[in-house]
Amino acid sequence: MGLIARIGLWTMGALYVVAGINHFRDIDFYLPMMPKDLPAHRALVELSGVAEFALGLTLLLLGARAPRLRRWAAWGVIALLIAIFPANLNIALNDVPIGGRDHGFGVWNWVRLPLQAVLIGWAWLYARRSEPRPA
Repeated sequence: MGLIARIGLWTMGALYVVAGINHFRDIDFYLPMMPKDLPAHRALVELSGVAEFALGLTLLLLGARAPRLRRWAAWGVIALLIAIFPANLNIALNDVPIGGRDHGFGVWNWVRLPLQAVLIGWAWLYARRSEPRPA
């Protein structure tokens, strides 16, 4: 794996570790994002925090040296991003105020939705099999 790919991998891993930790440091930031139809909001926020932390840590510590684990962790990131998309859609549809604000971010809630696709694409770069398969 080249230097640029390693930097991208470590950056992605670090972002998910920090995001995972933040789910526990400031759970009240994430709770309003949860769609009303989902049960156990606190448990789901905590579960997503654990997943982000574990996947990010795997990418950071093992991703460059263990291609199979890197691929599994990257696919895990993709699955996580798909799983949390309803919360991001809920924010956009209902202009949910987050971070202690009195109102939501309006149009910026919609602008951030395509960011999910960018993050999925970034993870996919590490999820795909780049090494040749044995014959």
